[in-house]
Amino acid sequence: MSATGDPQSEVAHLVPDVETLAQRLAAVDYLVDEGLATSIFLSLRLPQPLLLEGEAGVGKTEAAKSLAAVLDTPLIRLQCYEGIDAAEALYEWNYPRQLLSIRLADASGERLSEEDLFGPDYLIRRPLLRALEHPGPRPAVLLIDEIDRADDDFEAFLLELLGEAAITIPELGPIRATHPPIIVLTSNRTRDLHDAVKRRCLYQWIEYPSREREVEIIRRRVKGVSETLAVQVADAISRIRDSDVQKPPGVAEAIDWVAALELLGVERLDAAAIERTLGSVLKYSEDQDVVRAAGLEQLVGAGE
Repeated sequence: MSATGDPQSEVAHLVPDVETLAQRLAAVDYLVDEGLATSIFLSLRLPQPLLLEGEAGVGKTEAAKSLAAVLDTPLIRLQCYEGIDAAEALYEWNYPRQLLSIRLADASGERLSEEDLFGPDYLIRRPLLRALEHPGPRPAVLLIDEIDRADDDFEAFLLELLGEAAITIPELGPIRATHPPIIVLTSNRTRDLHDAVKRRCLYQWIEYPSREREVEIIRRRVKGVSETLAVQVADAISRIRDSDVQKPPGVAEAIDWVAALELLGVERLDAAAIERTLGSVLKYSEDQDVVRAAGLEQLVGAGE
């Protein structure tokens, strides 16, 4: 890969068009439809943060991981949760080191100013700051995962980063990225995000894949699996999604299920194999009860 020195030129060299991006993602076993490929391409080339929403397990997080692999650049991941704040997401001061410096200065008779103690050397860099300070040659991929788990205050805190590729540390002032990160936000839509966040992002809803695409994904991710078993699992997964379960399985669960069946030496899906491995695909006992009540043989389909 040739290096041009300019981060946007580096990205443009690797992904000159939507088709090339889709091909490069497929080469790392991430399959995209035209809509998702176009959204990722525009996010890279405009550039603009990309908000991916969809049910759990449809491949939102995997999109960012695969994009980092395509660009041969670090993936920096921030996992959101209720109550997350700047200390976990951006930076915090290294208080033990500051205290040690104060004691050493006292012992030697030196004077330390506030600027001495609150400089870059005393920062503990969290994911957002590491992404902004990434030196290149290509931008890092910053994954802000499950932002819907955080609260409104954290969304407001992110606006400067999303809009300007910068953050402000009160003691140091604004810090602007020399290689602005490629930002991917994901949401399972457990709550609506603020309009101010959405306005700063491109948006793409990721649907469950078609049956044919899911079979191909399974066969790429579980090497050596037979087409018969992959098709049977994809069909069973589709029937489970159409049932009354509260947490429909995603593509990730389909892959896990096939891997479990392969490990157990199952060559064809039947009710007995489903019963043995149901915990690989349904993670709530109530959902398992729903599919058992409907009959496990119904997941295999008539005539199987």
